[in-house]
Amino acid sequence: MPLQAVLGFLAQLTQLVAPIGTVLVVQAATGSLALAGLAAAAFSLGAGLARPLQGRLMDRHGSRPILDATAAIHVCALLGLVAGAAAGFPGWSLVALAALAGAGLPPVSVSMRVEWGQRIPAASRTAAYSLVYLVQELALLTGPLLFTLVIALLASPSLALAGVALAAGLSTVLFARALHAGSPPPASAGGGLFTRPGVPLLLVVAVLAGCCLGVLEVGAPALAAARGTPALTGLLIAGLSLGGITGAIVYGMRPWHAGPGIRLIALLAPLGLCLAPLAWLTASALDRSAPVLPLAGFGVAMFLAGLTFNPSLTTVSLLVDELAPGARSEAFGWLSTAIGLGTASGSGLAGLIGDRFGPAATFAAASAAALLAAFLATLLHLTRTRHRP
Repeated sequence: MPLQAVLGFLAQLTQLVAPIGTVLVVQAATGSLALAGLAAAAFSLGAGLARPLQGRLMDRHGSRPILDATAAIHVCALLGLVAGAAAGFPGWSLVALAALAGAGLPPVSVSMRVEWGQRIPAASRTAAYSLVYLVQELALLTGPLLFTLVIALLASPSLALAGVALAAGLSTVLFARALHAGSPPPASAGGGLFTRPGVPLLLVVAVLAGCCLGVLEVGAPALAAARGTPALTGLLIAGLSLGGITGAIVYGMRPWHAGPGIRLIALLAPLGLCLAPLAWLTASALDRSAPVLPLAGFGVAMFLAGLTFNPSLTTVSLLVDELAPGARSEAFGWLSTAIGLGTASGSGLAGLIGDRFGPAATFAAASAAALLAAFLATLLHLTRTRHRP
C-alpha cells in the first residue's frame, strides 16, 4: 500500500498541472486568453464525462488495462497539444486535444479506492479512503509548485508541460503494475447503478458538497480583492487545504464505531454551521479601517471547514461500498463527476451571487449547500435503515 500511495501521488501530478499548463501553452501560441480558457474548460469537461465510463470498464476488465490505456491517451494528447501549439494548429484542434487529454486523465484515485476496498477489511477502510484523499490533496498542492519550478529551469511552459506529463504517465504505468494483479474484477450486480436504493441521493449529496467547495474557491478571492489585498487569496485557500489535509489524517487515525451514514450527517452539519459565520466575518473584513482580526478569523473558519470536508468525502466513499457492491468503479467514477459538477456549479453560482449581493452572500450560499447536504444525508440514512432486512 505505501508503494501504491507514492506512485499514485506521482501519477496525479497532472490533475491540476494539465489545465494550468494548457492555459499557458494555448495563450502563448494564439494570444487569446478566451481560447486558452475554453481549452482548460474542455479538459475539465472531458475528465468529468469520462469518469463513469472508465469506472464501468474497470468493473468489467479490472484497473490495470484501463490505467494503461488512459495514461497513453492522456500523455499523447498533451504532447500533441504542445506540438500543435508550436506548429500553429487551428484553435479548435487545440481545444479538441485538451478535451481528449481530460477524457484520458487516468482514474488513479478511483483505482486506489477500488483496490483498497477489495483488499482491506471494512473496519480499516476509513483510514484507507482518508489516505486516498490525502494523496490526491497533496498531489494537487505539489503539482503546480513542481510545474512552476520546471518552467523556471526550462524557461518554457511547453517543455515543462511535456516533461510533467511524461513523468506522470510513467508513474501511472508503474502504479498499475503495483496493483494486486491476482484479484479478478468484481462481478456486476443485477440492475442499473441508479436503480439501487440510495445511490442517486448519495450523488446529490456529493454534488452539494462540491458546490460548497466551488463557492469557497470563488468567495475567498472575491473577499480578498474587495478588501484590497488580493495577495491574501492564497493564504485563505491554503487554510482550507491545510484543514483538509489535517482532517484526512486525523479522521483516518482512529477507529469509528458509528456507521458511515451517521458520520456523514455529523460531518456535514458542522461544516454548514462553521461556514455560517463567514458571512458576518466577511462584512467585518470588508471594513478596511478594521484590524486584520476578521481576516484572521476568516482563515481559522476556512481551516475548520476543511477539517470536516475531506472526511465527508471519505465517508461518502464508504457509503459507495455499501450501496453499490459489484459496481464500485462505476459508482466512484460517478462520484468524481458529481463532485466536479458541484464544484463547477458552485463557482458559477458564487460569481452570480457575489456580483449581485456582495462577497458575504457567497459564504451564506456555501453554508446553505452544506446544510442541505446534511439534510439529504439524513434522508439517505433513514432510507437505508428502512431497506435493511
